[in-house]
Amino acid sequence: MQLKTLILPLLFTLPLTGCSLVYKVDIPQGNYIEEKQVEQLRQGMSQEQVRFLLGNPMNLDTFNHDRWVYLYYFKPGRGEVEQKQLVLDFSNNALIAIGGDYQAPAAFTQGL
Repeated sequence: MQLKTLILPLLFTLPLTGCSLVYKVDIPQGNYIEEKQVEQLRQGMSQEQVRFLLGNPMNLDTFNHDRWVYLYYFKPGRGEVEQKQLVLDFSNNALIAIGGDYQAPAAFTQGL
């Protein structure tokens, strides 16, 4: 009888403690862009040069084909969600402006 009173509570608490040990997967989506890549951007770069440096944009503006948007979303299994956005504006196939969560590099206006 004493054995039942000891084993029964253990059997009920074991599944509850196992719930906190569940592995949650990290979910990265989009274009991960590092600061060193943004530092290489220069005013006047062609769209091909930017695509070589950063990859294909995540989102092309439907009404303005000269605006490229690079999105990055990272949801860790535990912790805060991280979102970043880089917006590039082109005119006549040349890069003219950088926007979003990244600052334009100091050498951006020097050109190529």
